[in-house]
Amino acid sequence: MRYIYFVICFLFFVKIDAQQTPAVEQDKPIAIIGATAHIGNGSVIENSVIIFENGKISFIGEARNAPTLPDGGREIKAGGKHLYPGFIALESSLGLIEIGAVRATRDVRELGYLNPSLRSIIAFNTDSKVIPTVRSNGVLLAHIVPAGGTMPGQSSVVQLDAWNWEDAAVSTDCGVHLNWPSSYRRLGWWAESAGIKPNENYEKEVSKIKMFFEEAKAYSTTSDPKQKNLKFEAMRGLFDGTKKLYINSRQAKSMMAACLFAKEMNLNPVLVGADDGWLIADFLKEQNIDVILSASHSLPDRKEDDIDITYKLPKILHDAGLNFALSNPGYYEQRNLPFQAGHAVGFGLPYEAAIKSITLNPAKILGIDNNYGSLEKGKSATLFISEGDVLDMRTSQLLEAYIDGRKIDLDNKQSVLYRKFAKKYESQKASKKE
Repeated sequence: MRYIYFVICFLFFVKIDAQQTPAVEQDKPIAIIGATAHIGNGSVIENSVIIFENGKISFIGEARNAPTLPDGGREIKAGGKHLYPGFIALESSLGLIEIGAVRATRDVRELGYLNPSLRSIIAFNTDSKVIPTVRSNGVLLAHIVPAGGTMPGQSSVVQLDAWNWEDAAVSTDCGVHLNWPSSYRRLGWWAESAGIKPNENYEKEVSKIKMFFEEAKAYSTTSDPKQKNLKFEAMRGLFDGTKKLYINSRQAKSMMAACLFAKEMNLNPVLVGADDGWLIADFLKEQNIDVILSASHSLPDRKEDDIDITYKLPKILHDAGLNFALSNPGYYEQRNLPFQAGHAVGFGLPYEAAIKSITLNPAKILGIDNNYGSLEKGKSATLFISEGDVLDMRTSQLLEAYIDGRKIDLDNKQSVLYRKFAKKYESQKASKKE
């Protein structure tokens, strides 16, 4: 009851602003002229022209080679500006949580430990006030992931300007998630660690996972079972290659065990977390494992590690030739995704590789790179123009953004509140002077 009371009080005392209306379909060709275009595949075009029609890119190249814009088209002069593909937020609970402290607005997990049949997409809230705050920093697509238990459910990919989850969906139920057990546990609080202790239940927990997968694989060989098992039905795609297995694991021993298990089962694994990826980079390369880093802004796990090892990790994986992507777990935290990539640049990762780690590499991992992730002819016009370097919070300022060719509203509740109180205090200063 106290949660219901809290929500009622919250709604009564806080003014709820009207939700932004999704943008209308593109109705005329648009050309962005003169910007420095960061393609997303590692290349750059300094004085570029990009033309898109009906939501698709019809030309991208140097200004001297640009075709004539069709009649009725709109030209955007962007000399001195920067052009980027829309960023992709991986491993996110965006749209599944609105207010972390209010239980009624959290729809990210379910009871139980083995829930592969749960679908995060149907809980995605397109009316979330958080979504516009991350769009204003260039995050235009998101990978919506459930949490909790050993197998929390299935993830989907959405674009961040829609009336409902059906309109938002780019790729539904494309991945099944597995939280692999840790081989050891840390004792004490993070600031006063009392050391580590082996997980006595590790082998037992792993055995349960293997048994579950073996049963699911046996079930998948039957095309029309007499009695359907919803959990096993959700896992069919893992065994026929239509779904990927996202394995959350952070320690070297556990990571290797998880990857080898997936390979033995002929699955298509993606490693998530990978704090110890620098220790087994050669192994990951040999096994051809895609990696999603989610701890590049954290402290090292062991006292003997370099204090900045997590900051250097993206460069280490890049130098090892791995296909990796950056992620920022959470929901509102996605607004910092470009700055996370910028931080990696400060620790040696090449700039265009950093852009690739939040655009084309995520798109490849998610299986949507035929339409998103880079500025190439025939792909979706999901892109934005920035006044300066978007990876630097001092110069990042989006001027215009498009999702599938539709010009979206870059305003958000935080900006509204900033203008409101800036005006209030400016008027107070003026009255004092008088």
